[in-house]
Amino acid sequence: MASRPNTEFTHDLYKAILTLETEEECEAFFKDLCTIPELKALSQRFAVAEMLERNMVYNKIVEATGASTATISRVKRSLDYENAGGYGLVFERMKKD
Repeated sequence: MASRPNTEFTHDLYKAILTLETEEECEAFFKDLCTIPELKALSQRFAVAEMLERNMVYNKIVEATGASTATISRVKRSLDYENAGGYGLVFERMKKD
C-alpha cells in the first residue's frame, strides 16, 4: 500500500504552485521540480485524461501518447469515479479560457 504524502510538504507544494502566474513561470518551476521522466509522465497522464474526456478509444490513446493500457485504465478510473474531482475542475476551467 502506498504511503500518504507528508501533509505539510504537500500543502507547501500546492501553495507554491498557486503563486505561479504564467505558463512560462509554470514551465520553469516544473522543470526545476521534476526530472524529465517525471514531467513526461505527468504530461502523458494529463493528455490521456483529455483524450478520455473526448471519448477516444484506448488504442487511439496508446497510439497518440505511448501510454500503457494500465496507465489509461488508472486515469479512466479517476475520471469515472471523480477520485478528487481535479480533472473535471481543470477541464471546466480550461473551457473558459
